[in-house]
Amino acid sequence: MTDPPVPREDLDLRLVRSFAAVAEHRHFGRAAVALHLTQSSLSRQINRLEEQVGARLLDRTPQGSRLTGAGEVFLPLARALLRSAAQASARARAAAEPSRITIGYITNIIITPAVRELRRKHPDADVRTHHLLWHEAGEALRDHRVDAVVTRLPFATGRLHVTVLYDEPRVLLVPYDHRLAGRESVTLDDVADEPMPRVADPAWNAFWRIDPRPDGSSAPGGPVVDSVEDKIELIAAGQAVAIVPLGSGTIGPRPDLALIPLEGVEPSHVVLATRAGDRSRLVTAFRKHAEALLTGPGGAHPVGPAGRP
Repeated sequence: MTDPPVPREDLDLRLVRSFAAVAEHRHFGRAAVALHLTQSSLSRQINRLEEQVGARLLDRTPQGSRLTGAGEVFLPLARALLRSAAQASARARAAAEPSRITIGYITNIIITPAVRELRRKHPDADVRTHHLLWHEAGEALRDHRVDAVVTRLPFATGRLHVTVLYDEPRVLLVPYDHRLAGRESVTLDDVADEPMPRVADPAWNAFWRIDPRPDGSSAPGGPVVDSVEDKIELIAAGQAVAIVPLGSGTIGPRPDLALIPLEGVEPSHVVLATRAGDRSRLVTAFRKHAEALLTGPGGAHPVGPAGRP
């Protein structure tokens, strides 16, 4: 007669979240930084999760980390579990705290005027803001991490209500000593052979790399990046150029970068997105204030060395 199976512990969502971060970054060090943990603490968390699951989920490699076969199976289920937990908590809070709203935004977009007005008109409300990475807008709304988000297209808009707030010209970002720096304007023909950074999102690549080009040709290749900061460093080092919204001049004083007007391309669209069918009073009020007050990049953004007057 065999012994009955030993019951395993319930999964700790904190450990599941740490696993998902390592799986996303493919590197314990980068995941630890994102989670504000030490690498040793993160390693202990992953070991603990593997004990709870009863299988090895990650292998360390000289290049970082990789998912095991069990990890490949567990990852989409872990993400679904985290989404469900976030939605359950958010919906419970919404029912208990009808006067609370969380507004998401991405780097280089200013939402302060609309947030300030919302707080002024609704002093009883708990109005919070939450910075998101450039690719998180749709997911953060669907996961109920935020109730509204101001971001830039393109992103997946299924099950969302999207309103264009304003347009921003797209410009070329180059290192200060680039052959085109100082030009009054450029066209796509001027950068036909220049490498441009790429990301994992095909829609982003199509819009921000203008790929394919108007003549049907493919945009030249370029380094793969995960963050705005990595992209900026590559450009400053002379490894690539990039098409960016004019509002990117708010990245701060960078005397080693220059912005050049780019002719013949449609502008970038800054939008307000909310969950479709969300008619809460605070979401409705924020939409009204955003449409009235968020009408363009905050302040003037000069063309020339990025962020300099």
